[in-house]
Amino acid sequence: MTMGGDRRRPVPNAVPARAGVGLKPRHGAAIVGSWPDIGFFEVHAENYMGAGGPPHRLLEAVRERYPLSVHGVGMSIGGPDPLDRGHLARLRDVVERYRPGLVSEHLAWSTHKGEFLNDLLPVPLTEATLERVADHVGQVQDALGRPILIENPASYLSFAASTIPETEFLGRLADRTGCGLLLDVNNVAVSATNLGYDPHGYLDGFPAGHAGQIHVAGYDEEPEADGGRLLIDAHGSAVRPDVWPLLSHALALTGPLPVLVEWDNDVPDWAVLHAEAVAADAILAALAIGPRRAGAGHG
Repeated sequence: MTMGGDRRRPVPNAVPARAGVGLKPRHGAAIVGSWPDIGFFEVHAENYMGAGGPPHRLLEAVRERYPLSVHGVGMSIGGPDPLDRGHLARLRDVVERYRPGLVSEHLAWSTHKGEFLNDLLPVPLTEATLERVADHVGQVQDALGRPILIENPASYLSFAASTIPETEFLGRLADRTGCGLLLDVNNVAVSATNLGYDPHGYLDGFPAGHAGQIHVAGYDEEPEADGGRLLIDAHGSAVRPDVWPLLSHALALTGPLPVLVEWDNDVPDWAVLHAEAVAADAILAALAIGPRRAGAGHG
């Protein structure tokens, strides 16, 4: 089968409450050759902002058979600068071309005076930040003509200026803008360890009714001189054993949602990545919340 496709053909848009994985070019032959049983694929929007080429041909073939989720990493929604209108237009083009079931971005900033930084940086959780982020989310949703999901960050330090708990901030943002939330439980594990709080308590306080998707991933760990633990949201290994119980806890609170296994660095063979998705599907099945469909947000 060729990797082409007529983009005018109808495709399923809704992302099911099953496990999915990121679409990696190195897995293209394995996917197209077998069309594996998997819930959905997710791509980073910035990788598809060009006009064509092999990545687009692979994505066109995949979206003929699977629902898609588009995850943005460069909108800098939390930044103090105005949104980059050119970047927003390119994101809109990707969304219009591939009509994904879900579109998401980060509660973070990654640009300064027109320069892109190679990181997703945290924001102080204040009333002023909430006002700015809500305005930016509104602009993105207006441009796309649809709600998006906003992901909770991985944190390494806390801001002395913060006055709003993170879960409250996210809930108020969703209430104000109508956006949904992307609950990254790996980020919860990372932040809880680094900042010294209970990850299960965080989940209990999370505005679960606004959640539209969940992420799991592997983290790295750096030893500290005082014997403490510093976790890094690395996306370069299998899901860590302590993250799987957080997924179960989260799903018990949110109900059935799409679950993405993120593995973006040191990407393994397809069989290894697919096995991680099978493990996530097993958790969904064990909780008896199987393959019903989930929307882009419940708020």
